[in-house]
Parts: sequence; C-alpha cells; structure tokens
Amino acid sequence: MINRLIKIAAIGVLAATAFSTSSFAADYPNKDIRMIIPWGAGGGTDGIVRKLSTIAEKELGTSIYAENIEGGVSATGVLEVMKARPDGYTLGSLTYDSVVTVPWQGLLPTYKLDKLKLIARVTSEPDALIIASDAPYKSVADLVKAAKENPGKIKIAIQNTGSRLHLAMLQFEKLTGTDFKLIAYPGGAAPQKEAILSKEVQVAATSLGDFSSLIESGDVKGLVEFSDSRNPTYKDVPTAKEEGIDLQIGSFIVLAAPAKTPDDVVAKIEAAYKAALDSDEFQTWVAKVGVAPNWLGTADVTNWANDTKETLFKQMQTLVDQGVIKK
Repeated sequence: MINRLIKIAAIGVLAATAFSTSSFAADYPNKDIRMIIPWGAGGGTDGIVRKLSTIAEKELGTSIYAENIEGGVSATGVLEVMKARPDGYTLGSLTYDSVVTVPWQGLLPTYKLDKLKLIARVTSEPDALIIASDAPYKSVADLVKAAKENPGKIKIAIQNTGSRLHLAMLQFEKLTGTDFKLIAYPGGAAPQKEAILSKEVQVAATSLGDFSSLIESGDVKGLVEFSDSRNPTYKDVPTAKEEGIDLQIGSFIVLAAPAKTPDDVVAKIEAAYKAALDSDEFQTWVAKVGVAPNWLGTADVTNWANDTKETLFKQMQTLVDQGVIKK
C-alpha cells in the first residue's frame, strides 16, 4: 500500500513538473530579458548584439537589456550565464575567445561549455590590421618592410594576451619574418580605438567591423584582412591571400542560454533572433559595419562549435610544439 502511494505521488510530481514547464514555456516571456555581453561597451560585439536584441525584443514582446561584464578574456561574463537560472531570462553572447581561448588555456576549472545551451551563431568576421590614417604605411608590404628595419619597435594594439588576436599576430610575425611590439588592451575593441585616437599606437589588430565608426569618420583605414575573399563592405581592403600571406583567422558571435533552459523557450528565442537577423533594419545596418551575418541555428550550432574548437586546439598545439606560443 505504501509503495503504491509513493508511486502515485511520484507520478503526480512528474505530471506537475511537465505541466509547469509547458505552462512556463507558453507564458514566456512575461518580464525583461537580460543579455550579457562579455566585452566592453563600444566594441564590435557590443554593437552587433545590442542592435540584434533591439529588433528581437519586438518579436518577443518584451525588453532585452544588455549588460557588459568584462574580464577573463570573456570568461567572467560567460560564467554569469552558466550560473544563471535556466528560465530564458538570462542570455549571453559568446565570441571566439569564449569558445576557444578560455577552454584551451584552462583559465577557469569551472568553465565548461556544456553548461550552456547554444542557441545560434549570428555572425562571422575575419580579423584585420587597421592603421591610423596618418600612418606612413600604404600597404602591408610597407608595414612588413618597416618592421624588418625596426625589429620590436612598431607597436600593434591587440586585445588580451593569449587571445585570438594575439595568436593571429604571432602567426603573422612567423609568416612574414617580422617582430612587432604587441601591446595588450583588454576589454575588446573599445580600448584599441582609444589607443589609436590618442596616438599610443598606429596599428591595431581586430576586425574591420570593430572599427567601422572610425573607418567611416576617416580616422583609420584597413590595411589587410586575414581572409581569402574581399569584405563586401570594405572592398578596397586587400586580403591576406592577395598579399601572399597564408593566414585566415577571425571571430564570430554565438548566442547562448544556461544549459537546462527549456527547449520551447530556446525555440522562441531562436525564432526571434532569426527574424531580427533577416529583417531589413538589421541587414541595412550591418552592411555598413563590415560584418557578415552568418546564421547557424540551434540544431547545428553546437556541433559546429565543438568542431571549430577541436580544429583550432590542434592548430595551437602545433604552434606550441614549434615554440611559437606557450600554453
């Protein structure tokens, strides 16, 4: 009799849980949604995620407010997403460093990507070298020549030490036989912009999209993009392939939620951001900032992220074995 009562109670609990989850998903959203951006305000990731979220909130019928949480090569902000209640009211944006750099370096033992449910990849963009408009370099060949004549003297602003951009510049030095003075400006592209404008440096390594406002104002210009095809927005910037440099590397933006967020809730978020990405408003806006929309939905994005991570892990281990970088 007791066992029978226990079984009935267990069935009741399961039914109530299923009902509450279903009801929750049907009612979602009924309050504001927090979107964590793990980089500083004013950078490329910040601008893109804010713009998409502003359009997506119209689809969801509620406000999506952005919160910049910097630190740990994006790990600090992403950890906040991992620890958040899985109810769809805390979301996050991941970049290359969130998916590759932090796990590879083992910066935080509690940082595991399986604590997240990836929703979609929304953009991808190559890295580039960007120079101040009054810099003396007319081409990447000029920059390489000057670096060989002045080893260790020419300053290039990267972001975090050990980040993707650091890796890109180490590869660039190896491929061109140069030695630059790489200066880290943690916190995304915003501090790099300040470094260029204050004339601390004349060269920065990041994406063209990150510096779109300064390119538009004429303060800077693209020197080379680490890609094999020209940017549809900045068609005058040559590719690394055209310059005879075998280097292709860049970033992306992936949206995520805590791992146990209900599938129905994730589906609503995915649909809202897909509609935002496809909207005329976003497509018109993004065409001016040099970033390529590159959608990959919930069904495929996790496998893509895992494959990308493993491929890059192997490439970085090769550089470790060659003595180019240290882990």
